Amino acid sequence: MSASVLYDAPGPKARIRNRVYSVIGTLAVIGLISFVVMRLNDKGQFAPEMWDIFNYAGVRNDIVDGLLTTLQVFAVAAVLSLALGVVLAVGRLSDHKWIRLFTTGFIELFRAVPLLITIYGLWVLFLTYKNDLGFTGDGTEFWALVIGLTVYNGSVQAEVLRAGINSVPKGQSEAAYALGMRKTQVMTTILVPQGVRAMLPTIISQLVVTLKDTSLGYVITYQELLYKVQHIAEVTVVNDESPYVQVIIVGGVIYVALCLALSALATWIERRGRRSKSGIAVAPAEQPVAAGDALDVVDQAEVAGPVDASKKN
Repeated sequence: MSASVLYDAPGPKARIRNRVYSVIGTLAVIGLISFVVMRLNDKGQFAPEMWDIFNYAGVRNDIVDGLLTTLQVFAVAAVLSLALGVVLAVGRLSDHKWIRLFTTGFIELFRAVPLLITIYGLWVLFLTYKNDLGFTGDGTEFWALVIGLTVYNGSVQAEVLRAGINSVPKGQSEAAYALGMRKTQVMTTILVPQGVRAMLPTIISQLVVTLKDTSLGYVITYQELLYKVQHIAEVTVVNDESPYVQVIIVGGVIYVALCLALSALATWIERRGRRSKSGIAVAPAEQPVAAGDALDVVDQAEVAGPVDASKKN
């Protein structure tokens, strides 16, 4: 019987008890879902006419527009947060004390402040100085959401990258310093690439969080996916009811599909990283040569004399 460092391996009675709890929990979840579905069905939420709204081109176009704006915000925020994360991670590992203090304070501040407050504060700030900053259209909402996502997720990514860099064996950096490499060269060519590779699944998992947090743009009236589906439910009336349940289900399915796609990418990269072979190939071991045989080979070489390169061919 194997044991874990965190807990003792369960015995026969504990395993039976865990199975019973698992079955009871599963049945409870299934029963809850069945109850919700039955209640929605009794309210007529699964009537065909309630779902017929998605056959209209205008509704589909609104959902597609919301999806594209969500992906646009996610793409910009993901790139900027990764770049900021690298800068902050390197700053926390800097030899200069003032740089370490500044980056540590920045990371701890934006990790502690709720993301919604950051986004809302930036939105109010950009609205106040909209003309001075040159924002037009929905630029204030877009950049408030992007910068808010960037500083929060960049701070989280910085800690992830720092953990990856610290996981690299110390011997590699010591060998690089022994070869005369500077701190910048060691960081950019040895530590950061290996740290990124080690933490790549976690980095992509945090990108999933970034994707889900784009829905906070709804609070500042940015027309992303959540805002669009909520607007569709407000302006559409079917059987004297607004189809909130239908649009929420469709929007939720889209979000789940996007997050599952990113999670699948993280899993694929992790498996590929485990299968990949890196480093210098080691030559196969040969049979050892006796001392006497080695001297015979040297004597033969001396008798043969130097090889004339012109006659070799």
